[in-house]
Amino acid sequence: MNSAGIVTVSYIAATILFILALGGLSDQETARRGNWYGIAGMTIALLATIFGVVTQHYVALLVALLIGGSIGLILARRIQMTQMPELVASLHSLVGLAAVAVGYASFMDPTAHLEGVELTIHDIETYLGVLIGAVTFSGSIIAFGKLSARISGKPLMLPMRHWLNLGLLIGAIWFGYEFVTQSATGGGMNALIIMTIIALLFGMHMVLAIGGADMPVVVSMLNSYSGWAAAATGFMLNNDLLIVTGALVGSSGAILSYIMCRAMNRKFLNVIAGGFGTGGGTLAADGDGDIKGEVVAIDASEVASLLGNAKEVIIIPGYGMAVAQAQHTVYEITKALRAKKINVRFGIHPVAGRMPGHMNVLLAEARVPYDIVFEMDEVNDDFPDVDVSIVIGANDIVNPSALEVPDSPIAGMPVLECWKGKSTIVLKRSMATGYAGVQNPLFFKENTRMLFGDAKDSLEDVLKAL
Repeated sequence: MNSAGIVTVSYIAATILFILALGGLSDQETARRGNWYGIAGMTIALLATIFGVVTQHYVALLVALLIGGSIGLILARRIQMTQMPELVASLHSLVGLAAVAVGYASFMDPTAHLEGVELTIHDIETYLGVLIGAVTFSGSIIAFGKLSARISGKPLMLPMRHWLNLGLLIGAIWFGYEFVTQSATGGGMNALIIMTIIALLFGMHMVLAIGGADMPVVVSMLNSYSGWAAAATGFMLNNDLLIVTGALVGSSGAILSYIMCRAMNRKFLNVIAGGFGTGGGTLAADGDGDIKGEVVAIDASEVASLLGNAKEVIIIPGYGMAVAQAQHTVYEITKALRAKKINVRFGIHPVAGRMPGHMNVLLAEARVPYDIVFEMDEVNDDFPDVDVSIVIGANDIVNPSALEVPDSPIAGMPVLECWKGKSTIVLKRSMATGYAGVQNPLFFKENTRMLFGDAKDSLEDVLKAL
């Protein structure tokens, strides 16, 4: 078998492993195996490309691999689980930047000698790759800023913002036509540069206009964009594996975005149009400026007493658990309760945290058994039979307003209906609102008790009392 045949077979094997990786990552119990499939596939793809496709500049390639590998290793060792959303956003930005760089390099390649239809097709591939890559890069940078609180989560509401987006889109299409036309006569660079600037501005404005409550959708959306950018890069480089891999990432990201929108009862185009949610962390008020109702505080010993006398307990984790790094203490409490023959389950909302699967990752890190972690739809009907629900740093995903207030900004969003249980304990630092900036009537219900303070400290006190 010649070298080209070996490369082809290696690429097919890598593609199969990538598909198996996606399949494995769809379930907690097989996620670790899925990661290994992905690692094996990428290793095969790199080796096949280095030794079967690359023919020169090995020193530069080796240096690039060492730099990239070192950065990845350092990030993997240093990054905390609470920072995973920011890491994902930053990695998406690098994929977009790479697509832009490859697009410009492909356009300026002095060894390319294309004419006629082939040149036109290549120019369109280059233009789309740079366009998608630039949108992904700038959008991911803004998403990183919002997720890390460097930029306010409040949506940017520019006057006539929809017309601005339409104008940027028309501009990108027009300069695409100019680019393809001018490229046939040896030009086109100016049109490509102007389009890149337009795409960067569009990516920034698109994410800036999206409120904090929709950030999980934004993360999955940018994941999809990064995949399509990689696929476009594959077309530019005539690399079949990159095309297939990019298409896998792009399509899976698009499906995940759809799932996230369904979980929030939102339409994808409405999310992109932006404007939902605020920065969070503000004190919510009603129309006359006063918060209605009274909250009843509870201490750790009382929480321990309620849990010790319960038969059915559901724990609902949110971003507050991630910030406090309380997942390990949660697991210790879970073990203590299960040792007392108390049935403990976890209820996970699809958009809990700042990215899809955020809570699942944290619980897996703490070694919480997979068989007691359930999705929202699997436990919602059971709340009337639950003795104690513990809400750890969650807000919007347990907000009754979504079902009870027709004009609420989160109206129609499916939520975990913990208030239907016998008692609910909410762990929060303060009465501040969640990322959607909406007041939560759950806190004022008769069967709700508030345990104020840092979630980790509070839960450690509960564990001691148990």
